[in-house]
Amino acid sequence: MHIAVTGSTGKIGRAVTARLEADGHDVVGFDVDGPRGPAFTRVDLSDYGQALDALLGVTFRHDGVDALVHLAAIPVNGLVPDAATFQHNTAVTFNVLHGAHRAGIKKIVYASSINAMGFPFDEPPPYLPVDEGYTAANNTYGLGKVVEETIAGQLVRWDPELSISALRFTNVVAEDGYGSFERAGELDYRRDLIGSYVDARDAALAVALALEKGAPGFEVYAVSAADTGLTIPSAELAAAWFPGVPLRKELGEFETLLSIDKAAEQLGYVPRYSWRDR
Repeated sequence: MHIAVTGSTGKIGRAVTARLEADGHDVVGFDVDGPRGPAFTRVDLSDYGQALDALLGVTFRHDGVDALVHLAAIPVNGLVPDAATFQHNTAVTFNVLHGAHRAGIKKIVYASSINAMGFPFDEPPPYLPVDEGYTAANNTYGLGKVVEETIAGQLVRWDPELSISALRFTNVVAEDGYGSFERAGELDYRRDLIGSYVDARDAALAVALALEKGAPGFEVYAVSAADTGLTIPSAELAAAWFPGVPLRKELGEFETLLSIDKAAEQLGYVPRYSWRDR
């Protein structure tokens, strides 16, 4: 397939581009900055005209794409004022998703977030492991993700052939980014992430699987590693962090508290990387 990747120079974008190219796809990257060359075009996605034009075709880059991976965003709260985070990210996602719809693209995978399901979990989740059935935004970044999921859920109503998969990524760790796991024995480590993380290469795997297996309609998938980022058993973490919150299943020793069962069952997602194998 010929696939457009927005945010192609970001942490997930680089891993996704590498994975898709290794799988034999032709990839064109769209971002605000990046390397000059035949696989990249600088695009201001906050401008709807540029977003739509880039998806329709770019001279010497492509004359139409088969699928879209949308990763471009201000990645966290705090980099710009809160309202700017919400306004920028929701506008960019609308431009890209609606532009893809207008361009006739039928397969879209995009980055949602654990921020749409309770992060930083000052309010306990209703159950553990928490899954896609729980939606809660506690900051403007997360609020934007909830709005974006709503947009996607409505767009597929407009086109019964359109497939959109929203991947609720947790904290993405690059291959060389495991230094912080030296704190893995501390109870407060990754408390705001309910202990979760995902290797960028597994995030890219989830994208590749959603592109391959995503069916028409809109689906949300939580994406994390299979284990927590701590040396404390998961049942102990759940009891210490969220006393009284019911467990929906017996937990493996270090099993993730962010359920990836849906991605496993529907997409065949099996994470391959763990900080324990460093």
